[in-house]
Amino acid sequence: MEIQSHFKKYQVEFVESLQEIFELASRKETYFVLDRTIYSLYKDALPVFPADRLFLLDALESKKTIETALAICERMTAMFSKRNTHLVSVGGGITQDITGFVATSLYRGIPWTFYPSTLLAACDSCIGGKSSLNYKGFKNLLGTFYPPDRIKIYLPFFETLSMKDYCSGLGEVIKFNVIAGKKGLETIERDMEAILKHDHKLLSHYIESSLLFKKRFIEEDEFDRGVRVLLNFAHTFGHAFEVSSGYEIPHGFAVAMGMITANHISVQRGFLTAGYADRIEKVCAKILKYIDIQNQWFDTDLIFSAIHKDKKQIGNDITAVLIRKDYTLGVFHDIKEDEIKKAIQHLLKQKG
Repeated sequence: MEIQSHFKKYQVEFVESLQEIFELASRKETYFVLDRTIYSLYKDALPVFPADRLFLLDALESKKTIETALAICERMTAMFSKRNTHLVSVGGGITQDITGFVATSLYRGIPWTFYPSTLLAACDSCIGGKSSLNYKGFKNLLGTFYPPDRIKIYLPFFETLSMKDYCSGLGEVIKFNVIAGKKGLETIERDMEAILKHDHKLLSHYIESSLLFKKRFIEEDEFDRGVRVLLNFAHTFGHAFEVSSGYEIPHGFAVAMGMITANHISVQRGFLTAGYADRIEKVCAKILKYIDIQNQWFDTDLIFSAIHKDKKQIGNDITAVLIRKDYTLGVFHDIKEDEIKKAIQHLLKQKG
């Protein structure tokens, strides 16, 4: 798959081995950032990296900061290579965000290859070029646009994911199928059980179809000024739930919760039937059963504080993407706090 960016064309490829990492490790201009967990799990399948060209990253939301990015930059500036330095990162979305920020910042942009090790990164964030850092406790306030030159998807990585991490990735897969409309919902309803049973051939199909769906939006609106904002369906609320829970809610689960929240508002506004929203809730429930939802994570003061700090907000009123009567998406700038409170109450009733 080829993606056309304003910066460059870049490639997404499904690979059957990690052999290219051995070749890259032999080149003195290559620097590696690896999720520490992935390094531990796959150490025997990876080359012996030179110590001065390896940064092991604890992939935690608390580490997704400018300080971590600068620590990597400091190590990389000690290399003899400069603008020809090639950054290779292996990990999930947190690793991608940090290394993407480094790649765009160091020497005004260096070549970058990304191996997504989580389903969440492979089916969504690996394309689109966004890199985001958390700042002062709020999610993704700092960021840039700068895609990798190459994205290598190695399916065996997903076999070692915990069921919780696996299902978090499925949150974005569900979202793409929901925003694709009635046919997309029917498709994910049909296949969800098989995906949960790790049917990897089917999973590969859904990763590719999710990326192809997203490709249309990012090629038309790379910098998030127009139609790409529709991909933020569920994220206004989902990001706020991540913040209010102290990031105890992983991103994909937060997106699923955000869909239920947004759809309840659509039902109350007469855009969706309760039956259609319930079908989406039932699909989301298949993954949400893998997280123990705590009521204290949904402090409305914290949620509204996080929403108003969200970079997509443009004024005092709350902006969110909702499903409209014709099953397409629309951006609404008049969401009321009372609507959100009622939707959260509805969400919490579903957790049982």
